[in-house]
Amino acid sequence: MNIDTAFETAYVSLSRSGEIITSEKSHSQKDHASFLQPAIQRTCSGADIQLPEIDAVAVANGPGSYTGLRVGLASAKALCYALHKPLILLSTLDILACALKESMPHAEGDTLFCPLIDARRMEVYTAMYDVHLNMIKEPAAVILAEDFLKEEIENYRVIVGGNGSNKLKLILNHENIVYPPVTAEISHFVKLAHTAYGLKRFSDIAYSEPVYLKSVYIK
Repeated sequence: MNIDTAFETAYVSLSRSGEIITSEKSHSQKDHASFLQPAIQRTCSGADIQLPEIDAVAVANGPGSYTGLRVGLASAKALCYALHKPLILLSTLDILACALKESMPHAEGDTLFCPLIDARRMEVYTAMYDVHLNMIKEPAAVILAEDFLKEEIENYRVIVGGNGSNKLKLILNHENIVYPPVTAEISHFVKLAHTAYGLKRFSDIAYSEPVYLKSVYIK
């Protein structure tokens, strides 16, 4: 089972061997909590699968909406604990990097992928990946400026995408930067979840926490 409540659109899906069997989605971010449990039930019913039959639960673990991440991880952990199933945590930056790579299927070794996730104002969550999707810059919250990517664009073509990319496009246009209109979809999530399951990249249910990258302020 796959759960993604990190952004505006929430997804729940069942997949087998990296292929989506059935899915549910909601475009109302404020309703993710109320959407999730009924969506899980409808997804299982639509695939004629009982919850105990699933092999693992994969969840988008950030960075992203603080509330959305907490909602998704709490549900995923509860399912894994109750059903004695393994938990798979997926980075939203990894998912977006996968989407960027898929948009450039003929990219060569001089290409880097830079996902940008909106973190309000001129700040973004970002990381950097090589053409094989190996992470070469760790995830971080960054305030965009004209010198962002200064070193990378001297030697590489950088593919930039995500809901934070328009911020960078306003201040930085360069012949070595490409801004494809790419959106991470549930298919990219499922692809990474299938790979993680095959490699047994499971996380500790009790100690798993959302990846915020910024401090959480509660008033």
